[in-house]
Amino acid sequence: MNKETEETKFVKEPEENTQQYILQKNKKTKVGITILVAFLVLLVIGVIVSNIFFTN
Repeated sequence: MNKETEETKFVKEPEENTQQYILQKNKKTKVGITILVAFLVLLVIGVIVSNIFFTN
């Protein structure tokens, strides 16, 4: 058995010819990551503000 194994990449470059990837470097991925990061930042700010509000 001489199977060719491909390494799974975290981010696929547009010019790479592989199907083994987690994220693709394109506009959809960038918008999705931006929305996710913004949501997480708002969540952290909300926790901090609620902590300040409820301890006073």
